[in-house]
Amino acid sequence: MPSDQGDHARAMSSSIIPAPVRMPVPDHELLAELLAGIPDPRGRRGVRHPVGALIAVAVCAVLAGARGFTAIGEWARDAGSAALERLGLERGRVDESTLRRLFARLDADRLDAALGAWALARTALVEGRRVIAIDGKTLRGARGGGSSAPHLVSALAHGSGAVLGQVAVGEKSNEIPAARDLLQLLDLDGVVVTMDALHTQHDTATLVTGAGGDYVLTVKANQKSLYAQLKALPWASIPAVTKTVRGHGRRVTRTIKAVDVPAWIEFSGAVQVAQLRRTVTRKDRRTVEIVYLVTSADAATVPPAALAAWVQSAGALRSGSCGECLGQISAAADTDQCD
Repeated sequence: MPSDQGDHARAMSSSIIPAPVRMPVPDHELLAELLAGIPDPRGRRGVRHPVGALIAVAVCAVLAGARGFTAIGEWARDAGSAALERLGLERGRVDESTLRRLFARLDADRLDAALGAWALARTALVEGRRVIAIDGKTLRGARGGGSSAPHLVSALAHGSGAVLGQVAVGEKSNEIPAARDLLQLLDLDGVVVTMDALHTQHDTATLVTGAGGDYVLTVKANQKSLYAQLKALPWASIPAVTKTVRGHGRRVTRTIKAVDVPAWIEFSGAVQVAQLRRTVTRKDRRTVEIVYLVTSADAATVPPAALAAWVQSAGALRSGSCGECLGQISAAADTDQCD
């Protein structure tokens, strides 16, 4: 059921997603409670299973690795009656065709908001702060009917990789306005938002600080003017914090240096800039990448080591997370294309 996206990204949630509240209930019970609030698009006659229970089965199947309705149906057949009953499916098993028909008619906005609220309740802190990464990705497993797979901008929770919200990028638009649409849906009060170089934009920084959050923006070599200005700072005389991690046949050393923001930095609320050097050694080969950071996070409460941890956590999210998994659930309802 695709909608007209126009020139701008279409938000997949129609209301602000609240800050997380730790719920004193098991994860599956909270998930079932949130999904039960999604309107059931089916007629009353012949309905065997609650709509929330059917969606919960799909969510659990996707988190277990299922890709597409066929695989979700197979997971449901193999899960066993005890597991299905815990999800609210008390009247026997469910087949693939039932799930297909349901997701073709679900309200994708309400579904996305429910999944986002569940993910928020499970969000952990990183270096004492709740941290969100903004990341764009073409959604695998959602192509069909001759159309291209949707390109989404997602908000991912550092630490877990859970998707907190997402918007679809319009065919004639790009990730920058889509990211701003998404940020306006989230409660950013006290939150740190990490973004890659594409989103190092003045308007985006202003949006984050205006909502009560902090940003960590990345500056790479393709942003020639700003990169050159930051590179020219006297980094040699600035103390460094270094951390080395070994594993998977390689050694990764991250060195970060941070200073008060220069007067010529014009990003809203910026208070620190940093140089982050990442050196990867694998056998006899060594690669070095240097990026710069601009942040509104105060040096008094956010030392360089915390900045480095936030950026490292964001990189781990981009290498794979359950964010894409939950995103496929919402995309299936939005486009009716999951296989």
